[in-house]
Amino acid sequence: MPSSTKAPKGLKLTDILVTVVIAVVFGLIYRIWGPVYDIVKIVGLQAEQLTYGVWYIAATVAFLIIRKPGVALLAEVAAALFEMLIGSHYSVESLTYGIAQGIGAEIVFALFAYRSYSLATTCLAGIGAAAGSLAMDWYKGYLVELAGWNLTLYFVFRLISALVITGGVAYYLVKALEATGVTRIVRPVSEADRRSLHD
Repeated sequence: MPSSTKAPKGLKLTDILVTVVIAVVFGLIYRIWGPVYDIVKIVGLQAEQLTYGVWYIAATVAFLIIRKPGVALLAEVAAALFEMLIGSHYSVESLTYGIAQGIGAEIVFALFAYRSYSLATTCLAGIGAAAGSLAMDWYKGYLVELAGWNLTLYFVFRLISALVITGGVAYYLVKALEATGVTRIVRPVSEADRRSLHD
């Protein structure tokens, strides 16, 4: 998914509907992921942070599919809202974190003028989303009592998760969807996209 020289146009109704569908799918995954995260937490040493990137993957997947301004934020907020509505044990925090994470990813895509769809950009967007979540953790006081070494593991593991899951998994998931032709619903496959599938 290489960069494009053509400026993205505004969102159409189809774009919004597809984004909402993506958000509902990932909102359900987010809801299921809460207990998974809690189970991994038993391991200790902040191991659960290595799974955290799942909670902002809606932003990167939706953007890579639709490739327009606002999509990353919309997808992440909608996914978090749906997660909250279907009974997330994080309650309203699901939504507040979704907003922060969506903004983080959106900022990164905006820095590239919404024209870069590369693995590197997607990974950076994952880091942006992780930064949003870490800012919320800091604001809510979750990090105050952690010792220096523990805090380091917390940050490093969450950033690794963002790179691998929110960046890498999202990128290759969309690449696989492109190979099936599913993404043609919202955009035709360009010649550049076809070439990237064989990279």
